[in-house]
Amino acid sequence: MTDAGPLSAAELEARLDAVLEVEFTRRNTREAARSLAGLRRGEQAYLEDWTRRVASTNLELGFQFACHAAEALAASDAHMIEAWALHAMDLYDREGLRPALAIMRDLNAFLHSSRERASGCVLEEQQGVLTRFLHGLSGRRLKIKPGECFYTDTETLFMPAVLARLEQASDNFLLYKGAIVGLWAQTRFGTLRHDLVERLMGHPEGESFLALFHALDSLRLDARIRTELPGLARELRRLGETLEERLPPAWRALESELADPACTARDVLAMTERLLGRLDPYAPRAHHGRLELEAVHACMCRRLEKEKLRVRVAMRDLLEEEARGRDGESPQARERRITARETGEETGVVEIEILLDGRPMPLPEEIQETLNSVIQDLGNIPDEYLEPAGPGEYDPAARPEKPEDADDVWSGVYHEEGAHLYPEWDYKRQHYRKNWCAVREKSVRPLYDDFYERTLEKYAGLVAHLRKTFEAMRDEDRLLKRQIHGDDVDLDALVEALADARDGREMSDRLFTRMHRTERNIAVVFMVDMSGSTRGWINDAERESLILLSESLEALGDRYAIYGFSSQTRKRCELFHVKHFDEPYDAEVRARIGGIEPQDYTRMGFAIRHLTEVLNEVDARTRILITLSDGKPDDYDTYRGEYGIEDTRRALIEARRQGVHPYCITIDEEARDYLPHLYGSAAYTVVDEVRALPFKVSDIYRRLTT
Repeated sequence: MTDAGPLSAAELEARLDAVLEVEFTRRNTREAARSLAGLRRGEQAYLEDWTRRVASTNLELGFQFACHAAEALAASDAHMIEAWALHAMDLYDREGLRPALAIMRDLNAFLHSSRERASGCVLEEQQGVLTRFLHGLSGRRLKIKPGECFYTDTETLFMPAVLARLEQASDNFLLYKGAIVGLWAQTRFGTLRHDLVERLMGHPEGESFLALFHALDSLRLDARIRTELPGLARELRRLGETLEERLPPAWRALESELADPACTARDVLAMTERLLGRLDPYAPRAHHGRLELEAVHACMCRRLEKEKLRVRVAMRDLLEEEARGRDGESPQARERRITARETGEETGVVEIEILLDGRPMPLPEEIQETLNSVIQDLGNIPDEYLEPAGPGEYDPAARPEKPEDADDVWSGVYHEEGAHLYPEWDYKRQHYRKNWCAVREKSVRPLYDDFYERTLEKYAGLVAHLRKTFEAMRDEDRLLKRQIHGDDVDLDALVEALADARDGREMSDRLFTRMHRTERNIAVVFMVDMSGSTRGWINDAERESLILLSESLEALGDRYAIYGFSSQTRKRCELFHVKHFDEPYDAEVRARIGGIEPQDYTRMGFAIRHLTEVLNEVDARTRILITLSDGKPDDYDTYRGEYGIEDTRRALIEARRQGVHPYCITIDEEARDYLPHLYGSAAYTVVDEVRALPFKVSDIYRRLTT
């Protein structure tokens, strides 16, 4: 910050008027300017800059920031002010102006919350790690969402957004893990079986009975956790000592009884009946959470109906598959039964066999998971689940209730439902807009025409040349220099070694060269611009280029995937699958290439971020993202111009940090004005003539990967 003299209130008012565009509003910046006039020049410049950033999101939000900025600086530091401004802008993005203004106006509440967050653990920041930990546990795949307290509805674990109960952030993180395991154990070890939930909900003693049952059952589950996760159980015991959690003397004898591996949730229910009125529940331990039976019952009833139909459809499919295996013979009435063998009462760890006429039939993994889920809820597989589905019945997992078609999502309010959510860089804000782009994968509709054959005929000579060139790349040897042993002398290394010896330094023993056949370990994604501007010759050239590339890469053996991209505002960001990495280059993929057609706009940041994730899931030494485009980033909303260029640049920086090498091939005549800023001077090629694109692309790929 500069030590120049501070600006006067009048000067500050003029600057704020310009930033906040007061000539078009009724805002009066005089009081805000007076509050800033008493600060040092550097502080004034700092707060003016942040006023400009906030105002770039919303002028009223920027005005409120300016009004409270001096107060905020007096009560906190720069880090806290930035967090306050960014939180308000993020809230504006997610929920609109009213809640964002509430954050700006109630500075004290934000400061209190922020100090709590500083000493505590924030769910949003740790959710990725906690979710991976949760998915490592056995049983039904569960999700994590923020809530007011710890509880589960049997599909989602709800957690407070911030935990600051303990002084150390690491201990608060451990408390999150303990609560996750405690809630998981409720779903895994029989606490939330359908019949038990209904009995607990209908018990005449109501809350008092439920409190005692929960206290007793939590001790049973703690014993299971000690068996399943002994290391975490020891950490939770230490945490309990820190929190001074003490089990009342009357409960200590019960603790050993409840720790018996044979003790089930039904045993706990009977024990609760026996002890009700004779034993008071102890205060729940920090990781025990609550039993929210109404949420559990509603979620379970929805799931059971869907899973019953899913299993019945699977039974029908197994019968039909078995009939096809008998040369189309129509299936006769056969014995159909499921046997579920549990390795331990209430554990939910089961092995399931489907027997048709006494013969075991293999189960798809997703149906195995469904049957395990049913057993977690019901304890067995009821006979009616084994009745094959009739005509017209379908697996509800294969057809979502809303919306039924991928395109229907854009016609309602469900644009985020089921979508990948990606951030977007706002260069004016100098920060990300969180969960800003709703991204969906769709498949290009195959077009079975003669495009593939026409392309091969049109470029017959080039195809033969490319195949020969790429086959040579596959088999070529590389000359390795400065080797300890080899086939020939490395003259450069020898000259350097003799010079070192002459100067009295030790000679290197790496004086040889040898030929070495290196195994190619490359994965590449081709990201194809499908915006409306590619209509006509450009679209044809892109499709022809992909055919030539695919033919060449099949000869080379490199792993590759092809995706198109298009957008219509941040709410409709679409990636069009043409070929996944693990798909063969077959007639359907060739028909998808032929089916690529222009769509809408060219929002690029979301596509780069999503395809970077796709590449990072591939185990390869070299990962490359090649973009085929005809123009600069653009969209129907504010994405055009500098905003889109800066977001794309930021997405490319993120990709490089993750080990992905981006490259752009474009036919935009103005590309030299902006591509060096996006990709760097050596990571793009401008093809001046559309018709030359198919000839250039394969050659560029060869140069990139050798």
